[in-house]
Amino acid sequence: MQRPRIAIIDANTLATIGLKQLLQTVLPIMTVDTYGTLAELQANQPEQYAHYFVSTDIVLANRPFFAEQRRKTIVLTVSLTANAQLSDFHSICINQPESQLVRQLLMLAQHAHAGGRNLPPMPQVLQQKILTDREIEVMALIVQGYINKEIADRLHIGLATVITHRRNIMDKLGMKSVSALTIYAVMHGYVNINDI
Repeated sequence: MQRPRIAIIDANTLATIGLKQLLQTVLPIMTVDTYGTLAELQANQPEQYAHYFVSTDIVLANRPFFAEQRRKTIVLTVSLTANAQLSDFHSICINQPESQLVRQLLMLAQHAHAGGRNLPPMPQVLQQKILTDREIEVMALIVQGYINKEIADRLHIGLATVITHRRNIMDKLGMKSVSALTIYAVMHGYVNINDI
């Protein structure tokens, strides 16, 4: 089965690279391609894509095309205010802290695809249980914003033990940030998106 595809259409190369990295982390089952213009997308079979993440200026310049693809189109805005977002389209604000952007992408993935049921299954290697039960408990508390001391108190374990679990979790998963850990925890069902 071929992996579903997402297209990012934005002339800002740096923003495109960052969003591609985030999307590949949030939705590892998806293939993400990038284009600087609508013409580039149209030259590469645009119908193959499940979604288009598109800068506001490109949507405005090519509104008829994206209006026909409204259900597939997610507009990348720079403001959280309703006035800055295009009505009739789903929007994501890219000008916000990483943790909020990750949360918004996770919510979009869960709500737009019936809690992930409309997405293909994760590859077998990503479904394997890597962490111990205690590490999962610690991870869940980390992504919910608890500090090490609070985690130790809640789980009735020592502070040094929490620090060791935290280091082991990051090493086992090969992650370096709480944002990446949050994505992992939500995508594997260890934490509800509404709890972070």
